[in-house]
Amino acid sequence: MLDSKIGCTFVTPMRTDPNIEDFVDSNNPVVRKFSDYLDAHGMRKTTERYAILQRIMNFNGHFTIEELQQMIEGDGFRVSRSTVYNTVELLIDAKMLRRHVFEGMQAQYERITLPHTHVICTTCGKVKEVRDPNFAAFMNARRFNAFNTDHYSLYVYGTCSTCARKSKRVKSENNKRKKSL
Repeated sequence: MLDSKIGCTFVTPMRTDPNIEDFVDSNNPVVRKFSDYLDAHGMRKTTERYAILQRIMNFNGHFTIEELQQMIEGDGFRVSRSTVYNTVELLIDAKMLRRHVFEGMQAQYERITLPHTHVICTTCGKVKEVRDPNFAAFMNARRFNAFNTDHYSLYVYGTCSTCARKSKRVKSENNKRKKSL
């Protein structure tokens, strides 16, 4: 599991130089973990894969594949959507990234960090991460019969305070209109 405090620094890419070592900081534990994963699975270390890794590790929060591709292109890399999808799948398999499919939304991804709960607004779709030390302690102490826990996810659905205020304001305005008729 990666600690959320690990920084991810990369060397400025040299897109014309095919030597991948010029692109990444091999002393970085995040880069090392991904490189070890690629080596163990006999996969090539490409500039595109490391550009995707760089963008993900420097981003805090959830993102979709489309958002990730836009961010990478904004960094000056042309990467196909299939390369983005395939690299994301590799990072999931390497236990560096997690996929979430929140109710009624497209898949979102995030770096694996400390355990947390996701609070999702069913009105606007905003996703917020909440760390609850009591819940984490409970889950870490909880044992299930004939089962070894790897990780857990908890999704809490409801209405965020912004949407609740907006809804209350709209109801109030509607009630005023009805009374004036």
